Amino acid sequence: MEYKYINTGYLDSVSGGDSSVTLEIISIFREQVGEMYSEMTKLLAEKNYYNLGLLAHKAKSSVAIMGMSELAVMLKTLEIQAKEGKEAEKYESYVARFRDDTAEALRELDDLVNNKLNNPDDQH
Repeated sequence: MEYKYINTGYLDSVSGGDSSVTLEIISIFREQVGEMYSEMTKLLAEKNYYNLGLLAHKAKSSVAIMGMSELAVMLKTLEIQAKEGKEAEKYESYVARFRDDTAEALRELDDLVNNKLNNPDDQH
C-alpha cells in the first residue's frame, strides 16, 4: 500500500524506530482524532470560534506527528482565522477536511500496523 496521508519515515524518526513506541503513538492518535472531530463539530455548531481555534492548534500537533504536513498547515490557518473570527464560512470545510484526511490516515495506519509493525519479517 502506498501511503498518501501518513509519512512513515517521519513517524519512524519520532519513535526512534521502536515499533512498540510507534504502536503507542498510533493508538493515541486514533483516540485523539475522533474526540477532536466531535469537539470541532460541537464548537462549530455553537459558533464558538475562539475555542475552535484553540482546538485546531492542538489537532495540528497530532497530525504533524504523523507527518501530515499539508493538514497541519490547514489547521494552522483554521487556528488563526477562528481565533480572530475571520472567514467563518470556511471553517466547516476545514473541519470536513480534518475528518476526511484523518480517516484516510487511520486506514493507512491500520495497514502499517497489520502488515509491517506486527509482521516485521514480511517487509519484503
